[in-house]
Amino acid sequence: MISHVGLLEKISIIMPAYNSAETIRDSIASVIYQSYPHWRLYIIDDASSDNTAEIVHSFCEPRLEYIRQERNGGVAKARNVGIKRANGIYIAFLDSDDIWELDKLQQQLVWLENGFDIVCSNYGVFDTDPKKLFTVRTYPEKLDFSTMLRGNCVGNLTGIYNQQRLGKIFQKSCGHEDYIMWLELIRRTDKVCCVQRLLARYRRGGNSLSSNKVKAAIWQWKIYRQHLKIGIFSSLYYWLYYVVTAIRRSLIFRFEK
Repeated sequence: MISHVGLLEKISIIMPAYNSAETIRDSIASVIYQSYPHWRLYIIDDASSDNTAEIVHSFCEPRLEYIRQERNGGVAKARNVGIKRANGIYIAFLDSDDIWELDKLQQQLVWLENGFDIVCSNYGVFDTDPKKLFTVRTYPEKLDFSTMLRGNCVGNLTGIYNQQRLGKIFQKSCGHEDYIMWLELIRRTDKVCCVQRLLARYRRGGNSLSSNKVKAAIWQWKIYRQHLKIGIFSSLYYWLYYVVTAIRRSLIFRFEK
């Protein structure tokens, strides 16, 4: 067996977890078996009441750091704990119910080491079985701030950025917290790309916050008007674009189901 003790933390991976006992094992495994080895995985347990901690501790892995929060503070605060701890050149994210392809980091490093500051990828969406995808979400290879205003093109489970160049951006405790973070990061650079391969698999839960389309649309409007301070007509343009895209995706989801 290959020993990973002493490997450099080139990539810091942030994984928030809350009562994730049913799914977190596969998520951790998809990191441990990455073809690229120079990473550290920060698991922030947001005061789980199930046996999430027991499952995490069952992994004998020196590159894994478990951080227990005594009070539940929500996903943004949990991620921020990890971001604050992160020492790598790059920061990546993976939630405790999602899965990476085994060459995810290796594929993205090719772009990062060729001058790009932010790299994401296409990803698949599944319900319970990651082998059974009902859709694959694809985005343009070249991304910019204007493109992002039409809707989030950076799936948080696929995004990785150079914190040495862009700095640490902490997430706000509000709807679409990851989207706001990526918008702020993309404002700082034009070196952004989306790898045109499926490098991750997103578990879509029927009760998840993102599955509530009405709430999501309200959050989106607040991002334009309150967080970005965009004018009313521009906000309306981008918001309508977002709504139409969300409806189209919802129809595809129902058809595939």
